[in-house]
Amino acid sequence: MSESHVRELKRQLGDSLVILGHHYQRDEVIQFADLRGDSLKLAQDAAKCRDARYIVFCGVHFMAETAAILAQPGQEVLLPDLKAGCPLADMARREDVERAWQEIGVVVDVDGEVTPVTYVNSAATLKAFCGERSGSVCTSSNAAPVLDWALAQRPRVLFFPDQHLGRNTAKSMGIPLDEMVEWNPRKLLGGNDEEALTRAKIILWRGWCNVHQRFLPEDVTAWREREPGIRVIVHPECKMEVVDLADEAGSTSYIIRRVEEAEPGTKWAIGTEANLVHRLRDEHPDQFVASLSGQPSYCRTMNLITLEKLERILEGLVRDELLNRITVGPDVARAARVALERMLEVSG
Repeated sequence: MSESHVRELKRQLGDSLVILGHHYQRDEVIQFADLRGDSLKLAQDAAKCRDARYIVFCGVHFMAETAAILAQPGQEVLLPDLKAGCPLADMARREDVERAWQEIGVVVDVDGEVTPVTYVNSAATLKAFCGERSGSVCTSSNAAPVLDWALAQRPRVLFFPDQHLGRNTAKSMGIPLDEMVEWNPRKLLGGNDEEALTRAKIILWRGWCNVHQRFLPEDVTAWREREPGIRVIVHPECKMEVVDLADEAGSTSYIIRRVEEAEPGTKWAIGTEANLVHRLRDEHPDQFVASLSGQPSYCRTMNLITLEKLERILEGLVRDELLNRITVGPDVARAARVALERMLEVSG
């Protein structure tokens, strides 16, 4: 295994190959990405990769599924490690969402009053669920415009699976907390009474990101005491209490852009995945960049993608062997594509 060998494999594959890399990837992997970005940008990139025969996705499973849904006929999408899933995506299963939809329907007219919106961190079957019911997908970059669009269609939104992104986004749009309810799939009516559901504009699925859940209000307070003048910027998957204390909240791309645009000497405590924070620190030595938490904030499944696994996938392609091919059934792909294309349309 060597970086030079991976470069040679890429050279041999030429224009038939495009490697997409999420910002949370290891440095040893992301350096070989032809296109890098957050979930929104990579979904847009996947839709535009019309000429490459192979798309190798250095990210997690739901991202590779999204690329496969948006891919052109004949394109193949491969994931260097099939175990690279997403614990957040696993918190909402299609059968649980369907049951919730039926239960909500006992209280309100779901077909006429509720728009389903799924975070991109979800299985293709849930994107299809939204596509079948005139709903949409969103990312952390476009959650606000998608929610705005959804509420223009119907008076309520069922938002899954990340409660924190949904709550923080809705709150930033001026929606009061008493017009939001949390849906616990293990409880009847999600743990709510009928009055609360009737009043709710936003129904938030009880899910969370294991990485961003680790950041706490005490972390913000500690940095402000330790480094006067520090700016705290966090991902909207963090808890509301953390977002409320931060100076700014935004998607991965937003966080990167803010650091890139900042003046030398700016101090940042960043609440997001550690690989990205460390990369920003290394790329901007004229600024102070640190993780908001002293606890490890690595995404375990993102880190399953290694240089060795990427090399193995590319070696297979040179031999015309498709390893770890990602496929989505035609019916699911068709409905999921409707929801994804709606998201891309709303995002411009």
